[in-house]
Amino acid sequence: MSRKIAIGDIHGGLKALIQLLRRADITPEDEIIFLGDYVDGWSDSANVVSYLIELAKQNTCIFIRGNHDDLAHRWLKTGELNEQWLQHGGQSSMDAYRNFTSEEKKTHIEFFDQMMNYYIDKQNRLFVHAGFTNLHGPLSEYHNTGYYWDRTLWEMVIALDPAMQKSNKYYPKRLQLFEEIFIGHTPVTRIGESTPFHKAGVWNIDTGAAFKGKLSAIEVNTKEIWQSDPIHELYPNENGRN
Repeated sequence: MSRKIAIGDIHGGLKALIQLLRRADITPEDEIIFLGDYVDGWSDSANVVSYLIELAKQNTCIFIRGNHDDLAHRWLKTGELNEQWLQHGGQSSMDAYRNFTSEEKKTHIEFFDQMMNYYIDKQNRLFVHAGFTNLHGPLSEYHNTGYYWDRTLWEMVIALDPAMQKSNKYYPKRLQLFEEIFIGHTPVTRIGESTPFHKAGVWNIDTGAAFKGKLSAIEVNTKEIWQSDPIHELYPNENGRN
């Protein structure tokens, strides 16, 4: 039976991704939704992209665009350098591409070009890297950057009173639009969690792989969870984005 599996922010941790896919016992029948931020952090950023390109040849894969992917894409395509990007993992991606040929980089640029800002499945579940701000939903968003930079959706979820019911007229409209929302972008380790966190119909799958956390996956229907080892243990001579 095929499964639908969502995977959180990878940040160049190819060793963790391979380990995670093995632990989840991925087969070609499984659909995999990647929630973005494939690069910037550990030394395998470029290799992660190469691996995902090959994985998509045997599995149905959906690649959501993350903010780090957007910045790396701009650099690859136009040479645009963002100083904050360099300080927050961008240098590791530049280093990772140092020995890649122009043809390999071209293939990767095409991969970045084809990423989706968000995905809504037939069960009305939204998959997006960060969030959206428009009360009518992501289709009505004025600027694409919100999909991979917004943190207000997550902040609203964290601040929401658990006792508030959807029938309450003040219940956030954004949280009434979908059956469930799956995001990454903001590590749940910031609120003291180490596994995918669920509240108000929102699942945050970013478990801090860019830092000292694990890479996580969740089966969307059954909510079974798999995790890698802490990524810093797989890259003992590196610091990630610490």
